[in-house]
Amino acid sequence: MKVTPTEFQGLFVVEPTVFEDHRGYFMESYNQKKLLEYGIDFNFVQDNQSKSSYGVLRGLHFQNPPHAQTKLVRALQGRIIDAVVDIRKSSPTYGKSFSIELSDENKRQIIVPKGFAHGFSVLSDTAEILYKCDAFYNKESEGGLMYNDSAFNIDWGLADNELILSEKDQGYQPFSKFKTQFQ
Repeated sequence: MKVTPTEFQGLFVVEPTVFEDHRGYFMESYNQKKLLEYGIDFNFVQDNQSKSSYGVLRGLHFQNPPHAQTKLVRALQGRIIDAVVDIRKSSPTYGKSFSIELSDENKRQIIVPKGFAHGFSVLSDTAEILYKCDAFYNKESEGGLMYNDSAFNIDWGLADNELILSEKDQGYQPFSKFKTQFQ
């Protein structure tokens, strides 16, 4: 398992070691002991899985404290652009975004720590996403940011006319009006 830190404190890209032969493949998608070697220590308590069609964009979502969540995100099937925005006020990367392609082919994962807004867009016909969370979902703690805010400059890999968004995701506030609860 290869773990690569990013310029964002606590945000890591995880690439499992994949053993392939004529029968298929085997990999450890999660190994707490190996992640501990990199100082990554989370107690995951909930798994979430979603399936979406081409053009669906979900995000940018987060859970406010005290129900904030660290996530380990991967694509079980299909291809997505996974994007995050640092919303930790005291962070040197506050307001900056990071994105990466996750797919069933590259098997990359991303560890998204508390204090990040998270979203993804689907680039394949369909995509199934699985993410582990270290805190339980709490509806009253939901928050979000405008997915297409020019402050973030996220390339979702899709034309505007291809995007399929929920009403909720279309109504989130721009970053210029956002008051973070993450210090």
